[in-house]
Amino acid sequence: MTDVRADGPEGIDENDRLPWLEAVEEDERDGPSAGKLIAAVVIGLVAIGLIVGGLFWIGSRSRGDSVGAGGEPEVIAAPQGDYKVKPDSPGGMNVQGQGDASFAATQGADPAGQINTNAVAETPVAKGQQPAQTAAAQPAAQPKPAEAKPATPAPAAPAAGGGASIQLGAFSSQASANSAWAALAKRFTYLAPLAHSVTPVTSGSKTLYRLRASGPDAAGICGRLRVAGESCVALQ
Repeated sequence: MTDVRADGPEGIDENDRLPWLEAVEEDERDGPSAGKLIAAVVIGLVAIGLIVGGLFWIGSRSRGDSVGAGGEPEVIAAPQGDYKVKPDSPGGMNVQGQGDASFAATQGADPAGQINTNAVAETPVAKGQQPAQTAAAQPAAQPKPAEAKPATPAPAAPAAGGGASIQLGAFSSQASANSAWAALAKRFTYLAPLAHSVTPVTSGSKTLYRLRASGPDAAGICGRLRVAGESCVALQ
């Protein structure tokens, strides 16, 4: 069999063609044209101009509202009448204890309090026996000075009228004691049933006059006197 070989490209087999010798097709994808770019830039500049112009217009309008017709700033006149007016219903916070007598007294009001002079004072509690204090030891060589014995008071005469007795005070003279009884009897009418007596007692070189009274319910009357602020001692 005879081999036939052609000299031209027509005689080359399709399998013997080299790939880099093939013709390359041109890329037909088109980019943005210059006209579109210019239009986009113009639209952006217009939008920015509109925004800036709108802000300027709003600012100038707000400044124009605060300026009067003559170009001067508008002055706001003060309202007529009192600056502060007391409301018809003040209201306010309710404070605990407001309206009580103690609360009103702190604000200067007179509480109009009264002392019940009919109340009887409580019975005093007897004091317990106090432990004897140990005397400090004295030197044997130093003699102990003799203690002066207190003057023995004269026995008090029993008050007339019987019953329990009360002591209303001790005075420098008999006239002062009688005057004190007259003042007490005038001030406290419940002393009328009692019979009073004035008894002298000597203590050292001084003589005092005890004002005492006796009668029914003398102890209860003494309690009422102490409630009223007077000095009174119930005698056993």
